[in-house]
Amino acid sequence: MSQGSNFVDYVKICCRSGKGGAGSAHLHRDILTSMGGPDGGDGGRGGHIIVKGSIHIWTLLHLKYRKHIIAQDGGAGGSSHKFGKQGQDEILEVPLGTIAKDAETGEVLFEITKDGETKILTAGGRGGLGNAHFKNSVQQTPRFAQPGESGQEVWNILELKVLADVGLVGFPNAGKSTLLSVVSAAKPEIADYPFTTIVPNLGIVSYRGGKSFVMADIPGIIEGASKGKGLGYRFLRHIERNSVLLFMVPADTSRTIREEYEILKSELLSYNPELMQKPHVLAITKSDMLDEELMDEMKQDLPNIPSIFISSVAQKNLLELKDLLFKAIES
Repeated sequence: MSQGSNFVDYVKICCRSGKGGAGSAHLHRDILTSMGGPDGGDGGRGGHIIVKGSIHIWTLLHLKYRKHIIAQDGGAGGSSHKFGKQGQDEILEVPLGTIAKDAETGEVLFEITKDGETKILTAGGRGGLGNAHFKNSVQQTPRFAQPGESGQEVWNILELKVLADVGLVGFPNAGKSTLLSVVSAAKPEIADYPFTTIVPNLGIVSYRGGKSFVMADIPGIIEGASKGKGLGYRFLRHIERNSVLLFMVPADTSRTIREEYEILKSELLSYNPELMQKPHVLAITKSDMLDEELMDEMKQDLPNIPSIFISSVAQKNLLELKDLLFKAIES
């Protein structure tokens, strides 16, 4: 199976939590007592459906074919005040950056951002109270108990937005995958045609003094991506979760560097204006083909953001690029 088919960032699942167990309406009996008081125990809670964050998972692939998630029902209460068994919870492990939504309303329920963090997606029904709870001065031997509460059946959406410190933004063939492969241990698929990257690749970038940061190579966007053209919304949403955006424009672009940056920026602005509040850094890639004179000339017309000329293949200015990025992350 290819890397592309392994990466799933959206699943719609039907969640059915467990029904609560019924309370018991038992009356105490033993050798000495033929007509004792109520001693019925409570029913057990139905199983929850719980979402749990895991740093060992990068995709929602394992949930793609599990359309129905069903938690166990709670057990009935027993005599002698015995509680019913609690229904077993169903725990769904998800990558960090997963958002849970109500499929019908689109309402965001919660977001998982930490390893081991748990949230209840669908709560199990409460167990019914046994008849012991209903004894009073008027009614000494109640012969009734509460039934268990029904579980819930709802459709939910789990959507992954990649969490990274630096998101790479650029048109196809801007050199994003090459940069990631050079500065980290990630091994993205690289070829000289548009849309080589069809899933976000993550890499850990080592930095000075034992520090590191996470870089995400997000699939190349084209003009109109914010309106759903090309790979569209499916991948633009991953950019929302990055702390710093590294815009990458190749030195051999048919436009000016500033024009290409402005087009990329307008695509992101159309999609989500909040993206403009993140720190932006500009890398002019494939600059090993430029001489100093040409670079000086191009610098006169660069946008007013931190920028640097780099070459991943020639290992040019990569440490300086890391310095720029780390400074932006810390800010």
